[in-house]
Amino acid sequence: MNVAEYLEQHAAAEPDRVAIRFEGRSITYGQLNRDSNRLASAMRQSGIAVGDRVALYLPNVPQFAVAYYAAQKLGVVPVTINAILKTEEVRYLLDDSGAVAVLTVSELTRHVPADCAALRLRIVVDEAVMPAGWVALGDLLGRGSESFDSVQRASEDVAALLYSSGTTGFPKGVALTQHNIHSNIALPPKSRYSDYRPGDRLATFLPLFHVYGQNYIMNAAILAGATIVLFPRFIPDIVLRAIGDEHITHFFAVPTIYIGLLNMDLSPYDLSSLRYEMSAAATMPEEISRRWAERFGRRVYEGYGLTECSPFSCYNDSEEHRFGSVGRAIEGFELKIFDESDHELPFGEQGEIVIRGDGVMQGYWNRPEESKVALRGGWLHTGDVGRMDQDGYVYITDRGKDMINVSGFKVWPAEVEQYLYKMPGIQEVAVYGVPAVPQGEQVAAAVVLKPGATVSADDIIAYCRENIAAYKVPARIDLVAELPKSASGKILKRILWQQFADRD
Repeated sequence: MNVAEYLEQHAAAEPDRVAIRFEGRSITYGQLNRDSNRLASAMRQSGIAVGDRVALYLPNVPQFAVAYYAAQKLGVVPVTINAILKTEEVRYLLDDSGAVAVLTVSELTRHVPADCAALRLRIVVDEAVMPAGWVALGDLLGRGSESFDSVQRASEDVAALLYSSGTTGFPKGVALTQHNIHSNIALPPKSRYSDYRPGDRLATFLPLFHVYGQNYIMNAAILAGATIVLFPRFIPDIVLRAIGDEHITHFFAVPTIYIGLLNMDLSPYDLSSLRYEMSAAATMPEEISRRWAERFGRRVYEGYGLTECSPFSCYNDSEEHRFGSVGRAIEGFELKIFDESDHELPFGEQGEIVIRGDGVMQGYWNRPEESKVALRGGWLHTGDVGRMDQDGYVYITDRGKDMINVSGFKVWPAEVEQYLYKMPGIQEVAVYGVPAVPQGEQVAAAVVLKPGATVSADDIIAYCRENIAAYKVPARIDLVAELPKSASGKILKRILWQQFADRD
């Protein structure tokens, strides 16, 4: 078993079929397979062995797929890193995963620390000036062999490591096995779900470093023999014009993009090739879903899941779509609603959504105790709150405690707080989410300064911009004399939120 086997099968059967379209260029299945073979061969020559971790610190570029499938072929574990993270965040992920190699673009090399203990191979994938200590991907491909026998992996071998923030502290590595990924990517080609076909073209501007883009789009497209039309990011005019030019059939986005499109004049664009739209990463407001269906005559399909379940466990499928729901359990999955004592609740009652099934992770990387808590009783405890009707349709009523959703990106306050506490002059801090349009939410922080400190709100924001990803940077800083607390000393963020609502 190897995730790369689908690429190999299509490369052997139809090598000239287009696998990726990117900025007017085509990469065929044959070329993608050959380049992945060359890179796998070169990495083996460099001493990288089965079970090692290789970090992909890459934006949406074709080299992501080359590196990902090269890692799979070699039997090493790709560690995919958000391309908008900065130095200290990257350092943490490289050290935590023990990555022995990293691939990135030249502009991001400055954010890869020089002193990561395990890192011994640094690869630049583009053709820009080569920093000292780095090697060009082109040079490695030139040294590698076009033929490479993929390493066969057991179903429970870890196949990918993606980082999820969780509810406390720094991100945790989600260990997805070969079986987890195989079971989840086999779903989209089925007609009940997204119905990928060999001739389809999938708009892919959602990040490949994220589990949604990586598994449900990239890996599933390769399994189906479809074409990935890849964009670095979502720029409305570019993507909308490409739908007509590239005859795109499938469109994947987050709710804020659909909201923006509903407020645009789309008459200049030829969207006639589209037959399917999907939304994920945040709950689609029911009103937006209805407005889209009324305007275009097609539903926006929704899925629900987490990085920890590869990602989708639930889908509002084509057989019986229900507005306001994220659907019912997909094949190989089971969902229930539990109370605080982990007892199942009756239909209609609100509680924690728990999941078990083929896609549920092996556990958190090197965190056995946290894995036990998350997977207790054989169920993945999501921290999300919802209810289920008698037909098994799930309705999300609240998200995990404290989590902030900024345009589909999850921001956990504890991580931002960890960095803010490193800033001189800050005595105490509480980070929380506030409503915002069109992002859904923004990050806010209430800060108590040390006596005599002269730090301003602008200073704190500037510090954050230098140290953490832009979507995590607080949009609002309130300097306060003290934080509201319970009798036990716990910071009461609900009071901060209410104070914000009263002011605004």
